[in-house]
Amino acid sequence: MVETASTTLDAAPEKGRAEPIVRYDKVSKSFGNVHVLKELDLDVQPNEKLAIIGPSGSGKTTIIRMLMTLEKPTSGTIEVDSELLWHKRVDGKLIPADEKHLRKVRGKIGMVFQQYNLFPHMTIMRNCITAPVHVLGLSKEEAEERAVTMLEKVGLRDKVDAYPSQLSGGQQQRVAIARALVMQPKVMLFDEVTAALDPELVGEVLSVIKDIASEGKTTMILITHEMEFARDVADRIVFLDNGRIGEQGTPGDVLENPKSERLQSFLKRFRANGNGT
Repeated sequence: MVETASTTLDAAPEKGRAEPIVRYDKVSKSFGNVHVLKELDLDVQPNEKLAIIGPSGSGKTTIIRMLMTLEKPTSGTIEVDSELLWHKRVDGKLIPADEKHLRKVRGKIGMVFQQYNLFPHMTIMRNCITAPVHVLGLSKEEAEERAVTMLEKVGLRDKVDAYPSQLSGGQQQRVAIARALVMQPKVMLFDEVTAALDPELVGEVLSVIKDIASEGKTTMILITHEMEFARDVADRIVFLDNGRIGEQGTPGDVLENPKSERLQSFLKRFRANGNGT
């Protein structure tokens, strides 16, 4: 169960008593004197699709950057699949994790960034198989088999020999999704994956993510400003405000019946800008 500072604690959907696959326990993050996250408590259940929304600067991206070990928490602990991420427990005490431990736990997570981060000098196939061969130790043949399967899933099987520069932005982002899926992560992170796309390309990428979500096999944490997308994909939406969870619940609860003035104002701005629900 997720704890919040608001009165909407009971809005979180019941997921039974399964052990969460991701848990933030009193996690804070500061950059100098700027406190981005403030004692965040957040559990994500296996196979849950969690969308995180909120204004710029509320700490949304920091949440998933810490999962990818791109940012270190200032305090608190994060667990992935019942393993501490940034810490190890030795003789009953928490100590900082070493790089080997970080790599091991991070291997359970895949991330798709705003920018596609494809290697421009590699074909699409090589982009997809490099990590599974060098990180997972797969044979080239096995990695290529996985890559073909995932590229088919995102509708780009015919682009295996192309280079990123030969693809549209939407196609490159779909390759980035396939590349992450080839690693068979337990948790997939999506950070505003349509933010860098031209408007006419947004739909093709969101459609791919919806298809993957509908299969129900992968836990997803999605940072998004696409409210209709969040409504369609998410089991739960968390509204992050000023480093804390301001409100949370089902998409219908959060988007149609916001209780706090802050969330009401946030959604009103989106509707006024044509991004309404």
